[in-house]
Amino acid sequence: MDEKNPTVYLARHGETAWSLTGQHTGLTDLPLTEHGERNARNLGGRLRGLTFAKVFTSPLQRAARTCELAGFKAAAEIDPDLVEWNYGDYEGRRTVEILKSNPGWQLFRDGCPGGESPAQAGARADRVIQRVRAVQGDVLIFSSGHFLRVFAARWLGIEPAGGKYFLLSTASLSAVGYEHSLSQPAIRLWNDVRHVA
Repeated sequence: MDEKNPTVYLARHGETAWSLTGQHTGLTDLPLTEHGERNARNLGGRLRGLTFAKVFTSPLQRAARTCELAGFKAAAEIDPDLVEWNYGDYEGRRTVEILKSNPGWQLFRDGCPGGESPAQAGARADRVIQRVRAVQGDVLIFSSGHFLRVFAARWLGIEPAGGKYFLLSTASLSAVGYEHSLSQPAIRLWNDVRHVA
């Protein structure tokens, strides 16, 4: 995408049973659906021809399997900081159900009881960003939707709550990088799903 400055590609995992039903899937280690596996392979086709100095994946199977089906398992390093937001007491629940017991709740503002706050998710994103910015060359990351949204906000230097503005579909591809120099972080591509069946 940019001859001079590195690009960090962000791949959200393929569909799972809970992403299909809208249930918050933090640390519950669900497999991909058949449709999710197909789109993970399609994501591999979308990435064909690109080279990466480093590939990182969440240890959760939905991201690791997406990485594998996309063709990057051999190059991938597991990074525990890439796991999805810890939803604590809201794990497995849908937003509409949470709002019945906690009207006005917003993940990116309030976090989750028994789970992570936005600041805690942001601190993990900051650690990943620090490691990624030390890499010479393009990087590919496989992770989950809410974490990648926080990552994008922190990449731009805004509060973790800013992640609420960056919607992501399953098996989507996004990219962050820089406009003119390393002091000007920018979004280069967001929520590309043209490869998704």
